[in-house]
Amino acid sequence: MNHRPQLPRLALLAALLALVPAALLVPRLAAPARADTPAATLGPQELMESISKQLFAALDANRAAIRKDPEKAFPIVDTILLPHFDTDYAAQLVLAQTWRTATPDQKTRFVGALYRALLKTYGGAIADFTADRLKLLPFKGDPAATTAVVHTKVLRSSGAEVPVDYRLRKTSDGWKVFDVVIEGISYVKNYRTDLGAEVSAKGLEAVIARLEHEGLDVHISTDKPAAATAGKH
Repeated sequence: MNHRPQLPRLALLAALLALVPAALLVPRLAAPARADTPAATLGPQELMESISKQLFAALDANRAAIRKDPEKAFPIVDTILLPHFDTDYAAQLVLAQTWRTATPDQKTRFVGALYRALLKTYGGAIADFTADRLKLLPFKGDPAATTAVVHTKVLRSSGAEVPVDYRLRKTSDGWKVFDVVIEGISYVKNYRTDLGAEVSAKGLEAVIARLEHEGLDVHISTDKPAAATAGKH
């Protein structure tokens, strides 16, 4: 049985970057230079714009190395993207009621194992993730709301545009992404349904063990990527 939801490869990469807890797996590196404005003070649209600029600057600075070894992108994800994503909340949404009965160890292992399983399947696509393939659409949310959606479009290599919407919530540390909706399909809901059925049939421990086993051959590179600043774009 194939336990992974079948979402567009390049678009799912965006979801992967939004939800995976790379800090559990990648040695933390010195973060690339950031904009002067603290992220906690940015609105949802401005936050996504800032992240995108930093991401593409770092990818461009390491493009050749990443194409040869996709794992070179892991530290970039760790230092640029992770601080802006509510990974604990996303994991709770994926496991739903099972999260309440899971032990602290199971919660930690589930998050790490899910990351490795996803990375093994989709990680290589980041080598071709370029600025001209991502378009942020005008923000139409309520500035006073505590949740927001930032609409984007990702251009496939075929030329087709894929709508990718980031769902964010306002926290004490600023706006954080907790879900990505790709062509109308919620990443969190899709995985909650897929893994929920497996958890019901086999139990959470068995699901975690499967995910951990599938990620055994995902090796983490400790080489530091070249630093890049958002100001280059």
